[in-house]
Order: sequence, then structure tokens, then C-alpha cells
Amino acid sequence: MRRLSLIVMLLTIAATTAMADGSRVPFPMIPKAKGDACVRDTAYMRSHHMDLLVHQRDDTVHEGVRPEKTRLTACLDCHAVKNSTGQPVTYKDPKHFCRACHDYAAVSIDCFSCHNSVPSKSEAARQ
Repeated sequence: MRRLSLIVMLLTIAATTAMADGSRVPFPMIPKAKGDACVRDTAYMRSHHMDLLVHQRDDTVHEGVRPEKTRLTACLDCHAVKNSTGQPVTYKDPKHFCRACHDYAAVSIDCFSCHNSVPSKSEAARQ
């Protein structure tokens, strides 16, 4: 399964590159994050975010380690997409940040079956 995810991600990157070069291959429209910088550079995150999330999950669940910078809610704080009324959309909405690539690559994730798919209420109030 992990190898399949890597292949799909590489094909996604290849399609994005091809479109940038003027071909007719469509690519996902990835919403821009509101933060200045991610925990890693964009190319790394596109290829390895799932590894970081799994590693963080293991550290949090098994060791109780919850670093502010790499928590899932920090991702949502920067990558939340808002609807026409200014409210963050949930994962059920096709405009959700994570769905841009996951739908394009036909990758199913289950993060939001347990976790919130929008920023916390305290973060939303600050925006």
C-alpha cells in the first residue's frame, strides 16, 4: 500500500510538472496556505507528509509526545479553506485542502474519522 501511495504521488508530481510545461494534463488546484512556512519545504511535504503524520501519530500515541509545530491541528490552522461565509470547510467538502490531492490521486484517508477536519474553535476565533 505504501508503494502504491508513492507511485500515485510521483504520478501526481509528474502531471503537475507536465501541465506547467504546457501540456493538456490536468492537475489539482491546491489551495494556498496562510502561514509563512511549513515544517518542511513544499516538495518534501508533497512527497512525505504521510510519513510525517504516521511518525507523529506513533510518537503521540505511544510516547505522549505532542510538539506544537508538528501537530495535526497546526496543519489545519494554516491549511484551512473557508467557504463563502468565512467558515472553514470540513473534509466532506471537496474544497478541503487535503482533498485537493487525495481526490485527484484517488487516495482514501481516514484521519478525519477520528480527528476534526477544521481548525479548533480558538484558532478560528483568532482569524
